[in-house]
Amino acid sequence: MTWALKRFSLTKNVPLAISRGTTSAVVRLELSVECDGFCGRGETGGFETGHRCYGTETVEQELRNVLPRLNRLDSLLPQRMDPLLQTLSPPARCAVDLARWDWWGQNLGQPLWRLWGLDGQREVATSVTLGLGAVPAVLERLKRWWKQLPATRIKLKLGSPEGLDHDRSLVEAVASAVEARRQSSGGPVELQVDANGGWSLEQARSMLEPLARFGVVLLEQPLAPDADPDRDLKGFAALKPLCPMPLVADESCWDLGDLLRLAPEVDGVNLKLLKTGGLSSALLMARVATELGLDLMVGCYSDSALLNGAAAQLLPLMRWPDLDSHLNIVDDPFGGLPLAGDRLRPSSAPGLGIHPLERQ
Repeated sequence: MTWALKRFSLTKNVPLAISRGTTSAVVRLELSVECDGFCGRGETGGFETGHRCYGTETVEQELRNVLPRLNRLDSLLPQRMDPLLQTLSPPARCAVDLARWDWWGQNLGQPLWRLWGLDGQREVATSVTLGLGAVPAVLERLKRWWKQLPATRIKLKLGSPEGLDHDRSLVEAVASAVEARRQSSGGPVELQVDANGGWSLEQARSMLEPLARFGVVLLEQPLAPDADPDRDLKGFAALKPLCPMPLVADESCWDLGDLLRLAPEVDGVNLKLLKTGGLSSALLMARVATELGLDLMVGCYSDSALLNGAAAQLLPLMRWPDLDSHLNIVDDPFGGLPLAGDRLRPSSAPGLGIHPLERQ
């Protein structure tokens, strides 16, 4: 059994601005394991949520430190690996977890969704993201998305440093464009809003009426995540009775404990594999959320088709897929994630079903 770690770079076609900053390119890590003629791959990298931060260099060093222990393993059985994984940060754990699942699926000749008893033929429209910016620039980005794919689900980033007036202007302009698209296409087009924790409770309350008036169907993480779980929960509890659309937690929800804590005060949670520590925890959280009556989103950061392909294994359980980052990358080294229009489904190939691309 041989584990290896290497860096790769990703460049966005269009930089993405959210309430915490702008990203145009990232460095990512590929962790691979080769055994018995199969190669399993996992992706990870640094990210921050406002109250927690993991640098790529730190995650890389963490994985390099654990490589000798991984290479001494005589089995990829999850139960035997779990004690080692529990010592790692979520993004480091994610890389190991994805690589071992990819290897297991290939070894068994099956995609993960089939091994888990899910309906991998179900296609679900992914949202596409509009970052913060001047109104004309945001509308131009929307036009570019519509040239690229049908884009029936639009996610608008708010929480602008320019204040609520700018946020309201963005919502009005994008909602108008969405309505015009709806009328011209004759089909459904929906508008979601993600503030990435950019509002205070008072600001969020004041935004509920204009969001509802302009037909917003979902509000994601309006309040900044709080490191104190009780204070974090109180924010959602104060907002939920007033919120006329589904209220979804993202940055506040990392693990099963967070999901159980937040469940009474939100309508859904966003499962991102770098937060959950991989597919093992995300699948458990998805199952529990379904039992609790919560709706689910599966999201991404600046992820390639490898990490989004892993997340896509959960698509049969998701109401709101948000896996568009690989569609905005000009140098993605991976392929294999099926897309029909704007509708995603998990690969039917064994494991994650994602493969390295041959570059000219």
